[in-house]
Amino acid sequence: MRKALIEFRNVSFRYSDTNPWVLKDLSFSIYENEFVAIIGHNGSGKSTIAKLVNGLLFPQEGEILINGVTVNEETIWDIRREVGMVFQNPDNQFVGATVQDDVAFGMENRGIPREEMIKRIEDNLAAVGMLDYRLTEPHRLSGGQKQRVAIAGVLAIYPKVLILDEATAMLDPRGRKEIMQTVASLSEQQGLSLITITHDLAEVVQAERIIVMNQGEIWAEATPREIFSKRNQLKEIGLDVPFVAILADELKRAGIELTKEPLNHEELLEELWTLHSKT
Repeated sequence: MRKALIEFRNVSFRYSDTNPWVLKDLSFSIYENEFVAIIGHNGSGKSTIAKLVNGLLFPQEGEILINGVTVNEETIWDIRREVGMVFQNPDNQFVGATVQDDVAFGMENRGIPREEMIKRIEDNLAAVGMLDYRLTEPHRLSGGQKQRVAIAGVLAIYPKVLILDEATAMLDPRGRKEIMQTVASLSEQQGLSLITITHDLAEVVQAERIIVMNQGEIWAEATPREIFSKRNQLKEIGLDVPFVAILADELKRAGIELTKEPLNHEELLEELWTLHSKT
């Protein structure tokens, strides 16, 4: 049985005493080496969860544990060694004059020896396909390239948890897909827990589990296939349903019964091919 790496225990949060609660009595766990997607419309509370995990915010009620340690002002720097975050706009994370300087920044703050830093810079830039750009100035990179460098910088500190907070929102569909495939592969190789926080259902198909937030509470928690089957309810809470799910619905209305809920175009084509071969 996998160990719980992140635990929210009856957590409630609001930004001031006069504001409504953003999170309400929230409880869930995320386990070692697990890929979890947290989705919801704007204002559902999903990005607040990311800031609470990283200690950028603290709950008014309840408790958050990272690897068994309660998140508070005394433990925050230890917690941040365990949790790496990549944000929506990578420009906000760049501090170095070159790509390699930027990847080195987090390691310098942790006192990593120079020889080890050089190795990690090369390993992690190679892992995200950006080694050839190590001497490039960050502002010369495309949006997708910037996100890859930001991911390399976070991975270089060897966190136990990697959080993508709307990290693909500024990219085109192809760029989103490439980033998610890269991160999913790297997290599996390095034994990381991966949390992606998004409103885009199309990018969460690789997750083991999806937590759907609505008005500060967990609306549903299940596998991607089970969540996609609730497409009408998802629309009601303001989430766009992936095109493949809409197409599957139309096929069912036309009398074409699929054996399972397709997660992507490849699965849908396979289903249709199987049905065609039986006729």
